[in-house]
Order: sequence, then C-alpha cells, then structure tokens
Amino acid sequence: MTVSLKTPQEIEKMRVAGKLASEVLDYITPFVKPGVTTDELDTLCHDYMVNVQNTIPAPLNYAPPGYSPYPKSICTSVNHQVCHGVPGQKKLKSGDVVNIDVTVIKEGYHGDTSRMYYVGEPGNPARRLCEITYESMWRGIEEIKPGKHLGDIGHAIQSFAESHGYSVVKEFCGHGIGAKFHEEPQVLHYGRAGTGLELKAGMIFTVEPMINAGKAGIRQMADGWTIVTKDHSLSAQWEHTVLVTETGYEVLTLSAGTPPKPAYRS
Repeated sequence: MTVSLKTPQEIEKMRVAGKLASEVLDYITPFVKPGVTTDELDTLCHDYMVNVQNTIPAPLNYAPPGYSPYPKSICTSVNHQVCHGVPGQKKLKSGDVVNIDVTVIKEGYHGDTSRMYYVGEPGNPARRLCEITYESMWRGIEEIKPGKHLGDIGHAIQSFAESHGYSVVKEFCGHGIGAKFHEEPQVLHYGRAGTGLELKAGMIFTVEPMINAGKAGIRQMADGWTIVTKDHSLSAQWEHTVLVTETGYEVLTLSAGTPPKPAYRS
C-alpha cells in the first residue's frame, strides 16, 4: 500500500478545494425544504460549482471499475439510503433526513465532504441518529495524529456508535484523496485500536462513517449506485477531509456554515 505524503504546495491546494466543497453545502442549505426534488438540488449545486466557483463536480460521469458512469453532480441519500443516492424526481417531505455529498475539483485537487440535513422537523429517532453519527465522525477525527493508527479511528467510531445501539456499515469506508478522487489508504469506520497503518504528517484522507439505526446489512438498488439498508432502517453519514499535521490534525472541509464540533456525550 503506497500512501502519498502531500507537499506543502499540495496541502494548500487541498485547503482551497476542501473549503470550496464545504461552501457548496453552505449554499444549498436554504433550498433543502419540503417539496424540493433531489434533482433540483443537484442542478443548483452543479450550477454553483461550475458557474460561481469554477470548480468541476467530481462525481459527474465518475466510473470506477464495474460501475456505469455516475449521472449526477452530487449524491443525495434520503432516509434509509446509506450512500451514493442518485438525485431524481422524488420530492422531499417534512420529517425526511438527507445526506448531501459533494466533491469538487479545483486546480486538479479534490475536496470531499458531506452533511446531514433535516427536511422540516424530523422525529426524535432521526435527529438522534444524525447527532450520534456526527459525534462518531468527530471522535474518529480526534484520534488523528502522527504515531496513531487507522484502527484507532475505526475503533473510536465503532465503539461509540454501537454503545448507542447503532450499527456501522462495513462495506464502504473513507479514503485517501488528493489529485485523485480515491487514493490509499482505505479508512475503515470499525476496527481495533493500535492496529493498521501508522499515521504520518502529510497524509490526507476522508473520515465518513455510515451509521444505521437498525442492522448493518445493505443492498444496492437497480440504478447500480444507490445503497440502502436491508431492513429499511434509517441511515446517516457525515464526512470531512482531514490532514495529518506534525502535531495532530487539520480539517480541510470547513466553511462559514460548517456545523461546530459537538459537545461530547458520555
């Protein structure tokens, strides 16, 4: 496994790309309301990226081996959709929760981030799942510093989520990122502390746990992209792109509208 350590020049480009990706999520926030279709959200984000930011939407026509080209510019995963939800004509309704996942390319470098959004007023179970998932991500991020291991990130996420009765999706993981959308290493959201790759300054990767309210089982829909929970339970995901610094970490996907780090619960 070859994991690239980014140069100061590359890190600066990743800061720019990360902030721009987060600003797309800021921009789309007021449009996420009952009655809007996920396709309309996709069009708004696409136009903002291309016409305002002069960025390239990385998901559009992205085709890893075995996949047909992804047809949209963002992913919108609603309720029991786990990840890679393809925007379409379905209207969001009050009480829904939706993950919007954005990756932009600026000057050849990728910024990748996602947030959960409440459509109207969600019920307490949906709100609690989103909050625990957000804290799970941050607990993973807090483990990041030179000398720690990838297993420390996964263990922090898994132990916290499972302690609250939730399950961790294991088929999808975080990933290295830079000039390529997906690089080494793979960042699992479960694992044993002290195991796996040792972290070194200059690594950049995403932390993006997918947490289910029910069982961890998933299945792929007929569109070849959208992943849903097998038991139709709610799922939530948050994502940041993170740099390993000499002394700890720096979250690269921050902007004016980024939700603050949570107050940790016991």
